[in-house]
Amino acid sequence: MSTQIRHDWKKEEIQAIYDQPLLELVYNAATVHREFHKPSEIQVSTLLSIKTGGCPEDCSYCGQAARYHTDIKVQALLPTEKVLEHAQKAKEGGSSRFCMAAAWREVRDNKDFDRVIEMVKGVNDIGLEVCCTLGMLTEEQAVRLQEAGLYAYNHNLDTSESYYDEIISTRKFDQRLDTINNVRKAGITVCSGGIIGLGESDGDRISMLLTLATMPVHPESVPVNALARVKGTPLENNPKVPLWDMVRMIATARIVMPASIVRLSAGRIEMTEEEQAWCFMAGANSIFTGERETLLVTPNPGLSEDMQMFQNLGLKPLVKENKSACSVV
Repeated sequence: MSTQIRHDWKKEEIQAIYDQPLLELVYNAATVHREFHKPSEIQVSTLLSIKTGGCPEDCSYCGQAARYHTDIKVQALLPTEKVLEHAQKAKEGGSSRFCMAAAWREVRDNKDFDRVIEMVKGVNDIGLEVCCTLGMLTEEQAVRLQEAGLYAYNHNLDTSESYYDEIISTRKFDQRLDTINNVRKAGITVCSGGIIGLGESDGDRISMLLTLATMPVHPESVPVNALARVKGTPLENNPKVPLWDMVRMIATARIVMPASIVRLSAGRIEMTEEEQAWCFMAGANSIFTGERETLLVTPNPGLSEDMQMFQNLGLKPLVKENKSACSVV
């Protein structure tokens, strides 16, 4: 019996999946995963901060917020040539997607955005899927990015709608949904997930998955992040996210969004190889890696370490043909 892709999930249904005995949950998720994906293939994505720090937002988890006293240095928008050098190295290292992140609240129609458009064109010419995360977007800005060759846009929900105001006061939950809708209208694929370990309840985690799983089209990529506890931010003393919480989130996301890429994102630096293997078994089939061993501004395993892990676990990077921005992951 084949698994149907549904968009009419109820919160109680997702809660029941999440609450299954752990080994049963992982088995069920792994079964769905094998129906829709090759379990030995992991999409390797590289994330580069093209503009760092100085953000006016007050996201409680983020070391790039200007109002928090962290060790993160503000960096202006990188030169296009430097970004393309990083993209070329990423491709040579096995990445099939290159993501560019700017610490902006929203995109403004100025020379910096013009430069980002040139970066998108350049990375697309290299033959990588191009992804950006630049903050809030208008529909017109999304169209410009799509015309430049943007494949995916990342805009995480972060947490549930009901818990959102506990984490961020400078932006509303609906504004995140508006940006995702603008991206969809422009024909760009969506990368959207969230963070666990913010102090949210299990119910908040389920609600966040419900929002994603009941979208008319599921996000093609769903990052599951464990809170990176950045010194100087309000959440720096939150406890480390337990492995089994990550496994439950990944497995549940895999079951309710079977065709999506589920990305094991922030938090890998605190995981052993064995713990990451559990996440892959539960349905994760993408990671971020990078030459500088950072994920934006927090530590992340390096490329050589990841390739050794792949060898140990019998995994290999997903190799994909470059596709147009309106294709499905």
